[in-house]
Amino acid sequence: MSTVRTEELQAEADQFRNEFQAIRSAVGEVIVGQSRVVEAVLTAILCGGNVLLEGVPGLGKTELVKTLSRVLDLDFSRIQFTPDLMPADVIGTNMMSADEKGGYRFEFRRGPVFTQLLLADEINRATPKTQSALLETMQEGTVTTGGQTYRLEQPFFVLATQNPIEQEGTFPLPEAQLDRFLFKVVVPFLSRDELNDVVRRTILKQPADVATVVDGPRILHLRSVLDRVVVSDPVRDYACRLVLATHPDSEFAPENVRRFLRWGASPRAAQALIRAARVRALSEGRPHAAFEDVRYFAAEVLQHRALLNYDGQAEGVAVPDLIEECVGSLPTEA
Repeated sequence: MSTVRTEELQAEADQFRNEFQAIRSAVGEVIVGQSRVVEAVLTAILCGGNVLLEGVPGLGKTELVKTLSRVLDLDFSRIQFTPDLMPADVIGTNMMSADEKGGYRFEFRRGPVFTQLLLADEINRATPKTQSALLETMQEGTVTTGGQTYRLEQPFFVLATQNPIEQEGTFPLPEAQLDRFLFKVVVPFLSRDELNDVVRRTILKQPADVATVVDGPRILHLRSVLDRVVVSDPVRDYACRLVLATHPDSEFAPENVRRFLRWGASPRAAQALIRAARVRALSEGRPHAAFEDVRYFAAEVLQHRALLNYDGQAEGVAVPDLIEECVGSLPTEA
């Protein structure tokens, strides 16, 4: 690689890091703590992926999405998923309307999915039929209805939330839909200092201003920079071996994976690891991905794609612990 090309890549990496940090700082003016959550969501957005946020009510998941829409200057829509929600309530429906000549024709009325940043709140409360209305949208960025396909404005992201505790009246997401989420991010509870800060900002009426840092076209440009991040053959192979380590019949699987997992992550997981590693490298000012970049978001990429077997469910095994074991036991050299 020529010296000029190397300097160009480094300049792009430096610019990416500066803008990434500026976005994080702007979000941090509103969202207290949760630095790992914010970093993961921003990484997924710059990858062009969707995120499943899991946490108990009141931790700021909805506020995080609203803040991101303002910082990134994106159109925002929210869908409150309930058992009686229908697919047409999500994607829209054809309605009969009158024209100027007194005739009638069908006209497509767009649903809330026609936006750029979609908050699917409590997505697991909707029936599987309604959940499946988002499958095409999340994968292709399109909506097909009445034999016609509509393309959504880019960038487009789905940020979905679910409550891990309250399971009554919910419908678990099918594996096909879980696989379409680039990350599953577990939102932890606040620390003492963070909780005091939340109370000070809200109850005591000390809100923070939200500044717009980038817009949609700039996000698309930043995403295009990812393709120029160098991923060496050993790093790419490490990501593939890490995915294979989640499969109980693989030579790379540790003992507990063989005992407690029924099925491992899909090929989409390997792609997600590389995409996230590229963002991680650029956010650190490096134009090349390293092994540590692949490992950094391994839990967010893999935990929702690995399925426990009967023994794992009976013993209450935590999938993130198995992912950590995969990362810890897998050498960087093949």
